[in-house]
Amino acid sequence: MASVGDIAVSAGFNLLSAFVFLLAFALLRIQPFNDRVYFPKWYLKGLRNSPLQTGAFASKIVNLDFKSYLKFLNWMPDAIKMPESELIEHAGLDSAVYLRIYLVGLKIFVPVTVLSLLVLVPVNYTTDALSLTKATFSDIDKLSISNIRLESPRFWAHIVMEYAFTFWACYVLYKEYAKITRMRLQFMAAERRRPDQFTSVYNANKLAKLVEEKKKKQNWYDYYELKFSRKPDQRPMTKTGFLGLCGQKVDAIDYFAAEIDRLTKEIAEEKERVKNDPKAIMPAAFVSFKTRWGAAVCAQTQQTRNPTVWLTGWAPEPRDVYWPNLAIPYVHLSIRRLIMSVAFFFLTFFFIIPIAFVQSLASIEGIQKYAPFLKVITEEPFIKSLLQGFLPGLALKLFLIFLPAILMLMSKFEGFEAMSALERRSASRYYIFNFFNVFLASVITGTAINQLKTFIGQPAQKYVTLRF
Repeated sequence: MASVGDIAVSAGFNLLSAFVFLLAFALLRIQPFNDRVYFPKWYLKGLRNSPLQTGAFASKIVNLDFKSYLKFLNWMPDAIKMPESELIEHAGLDSAVYLRIYLVGLKIFVPVTVLSLLVLVPVNYTTDALSLTKATFSDIDKLSISNIRLESPRFWAHIVMEYAFTFWACYVLYKEYAKITRMRLQFMAAERRRPDQFTSVYNANKLAKLVEEKKKKQNWYDYYELKFSRKPDQRPMTKTGFLGLCGQKVDAIDYFAAEIDRLTKEIAEEKERVKNDPKAIMPAAFVSFKTRWGAAVCAQTQQTRNPTVWLTGWAPEPRDVYWPNLAIPYVHLSIRRLIMSVAFFFLTFFFIIPIAFVQSLASIEGIQKYAPFLKVITEEPFIKSLLQGFLPGLALKLFLIFLPAILMLMSKFEGFEAMSALERRSASRYYIFNFFNVFLASVITGTAINQLKTFIGQPAQKYVTLRF
């Protein structure tokens, strides 16, 4: 069982990691070669010039102003004190909402923590249910609900606090969503109308791939141009094979310039083909209405007797549309979603097998059982605390690295037309997956199985007789 020391080691390791990443971000932020990355809106507004264009060669790579290193964290209090309207103007709506997420966390969890320490911890700690059993427990378990006797009136404290915590969290989220909705509407109303808000729908998937490929070639071309400007006496070279690792070695600038010219011609030809090919017109359209009432009526009513012929619904904005899925016929959508539902079921429930195996290994007993030569190392107090407090979570996260990408691919296969719908679908399934595999599976294969082994190993005379 995890002790206070184990939790302290795990918390210390996580805090140290967070500080290292914050320090790396703060130092990279003030380097000249990252200036465009961290201040893009200033460049778009013409308020900032690139430090790579002036100064000595060394100052273009590393920030030589040592005074800036003494105040490299000053941006944090400035960002917190900055008015919200000024923050939106300076960094965008996403940045303001991102900061509000932390404020919501503080609003929810600070009162919850205070009430838990003042009410629940004394209620749990001042009883002795665990001491009367032969179950394996640690000091930290005395602070939990498992230390309360059955049918004790102390459970009322947990019930009242649970309702209080739930009500408070829902109230804070409701108020915050209302605030963010108003901010979004004000931000959208303040924006100027863009040409992409009035778009005809064509099947231009091939054109999009060519444009994306040209962007990548352009980035490589800009990179080698910058590299050549720093060392004019040496032309950069590259290989024409896979990922530049194999193939013929050629001049990088000339090669990517030729590739950009080729792709420019192919893009122009594909544009003409899309405009003139009747088959390129997709069976979908975006319709604008003069009133919101008219749009709502059209989006929520059936237009023809055949419900599969003419379907209407709320349209996402052009930047949110996932264009490749607009070409999928409606009759295919139900089949695709049924296939993905079955696949997600098997992915969720059969994933318990590797989780159970990893959880059995990610413990002191499991390591000593399968690797007895490590017993001397695992008996060290610090190593033992680190393994018990950090290793199980790390092993589980290694399994979950590729899960979001897999769920996003499944959502795209289902045929959702908007990126926001794809993200919502992936997020909901990610929550379901974590609930079954991370929460339930970890509890069952971790604490529950260890406790069951303890009970099985006890003599039969030590069990309590239950009377009904």
